[in-house]
Amino acid sequence: MCEANAYLKEGETEVLFMESVDTIEPYEGGLKLMDIFGMQKFIQAKIKDMTLLNHRILLERTDDK
Repeated sequence: MCEANAYLKEGETEVLFMESVDTIEPYEGGLKLMDIFGMQKFIQAKIKDMTLLNHRILLERTDDK
């Protein structure tokens, strides 16, 4: 399988945001992530790091929250 897990950087920690991510698209100043089951999540973030060999995506918020 080629899907990856997406983690959100919160301070010094990384929190699992979404499992089995298949697609990432730019969406209204942020990102739309879709998993292998068709579930979608939207987040005001950018990709900070992506290691596809390890199936890992690290996101960083771009909003003030």
